[in-house]
Amino acid sequence: MTQPNPYILAADNPSAVLTLLHSNPSIASNQDDHGYSLLHAAASYNHVDLLRALVKEFNVDVNLLDEDGETCLFVTESVDIAKCLVEELGVDYNIKNYEGLMAQETIESEGSAPEVAAYLRQVTGNAPSVPTDQSTDALNPPPPLPPNIKVNLGTMSEQEANAGAEDVDPEFKRRIDELAAREDFHSEDTQNQLRQLISDAIRGSTVDGQDRDVRRRID
Repeated sequence: MTQPNPYILAADNPSAVLTLLHSNPSIASNQDDHGYSLLHAAASYNHVDLLRALVKEFNVDVNLLDEDGETCLFVTESVDIAKCLVEELGVDYNIKNYEGLMAQETIESEGSAPEVAAYLRQVTGNAPSVPTDQSTDALNPPPPLPPNIKVNLGTMSEQEANAGAEDVDPEFKRRIDELAAREDFHSEDTQNQLRQLISDAIRGSTVDGQDRDVRRRID
């Protein structure tokens, strides 16, 4: 009689796998051609009793690696399984796969189990490897200022905003005064508008985009 494939059996019938193990304990640590083991199957399919039995009863190394250098922690999608592996069975959560990533980093980059990634971040003390909240400002940064021009977004005062305003046309001065008077003057949006006005003034453009007649200074 052909023995059933234990890895397939582990998907939805962990009790049958336990029966099989008791009749043939030698298969507990077996791995297929890709290094996949019953440990990986139990962790992946969230079978905590099978996981415990493999490590505690059948003495399977909890840090058994597959062909990618990954322990069963890497395929965990349940916080309960992750806690069992880390806090009870002593899996080494600092192990890195052949790409140089720990389980927390791999799970986080795949986005498959954010709760598990968050738990492992607490355990390892590592910061997220992938930003969890990428704002529009980060994806679409404001255009750079012309060379040698700097704007301090955090400390610019109304006096600084008006400095040199007499050297620009009245429309620029009116716009700068209008921005400086706004309650949200220090907001990113207002500061970006002010930066753009200053850039236009330095390049010699009017508010409507037309070039001004700027006399070249001759020494």
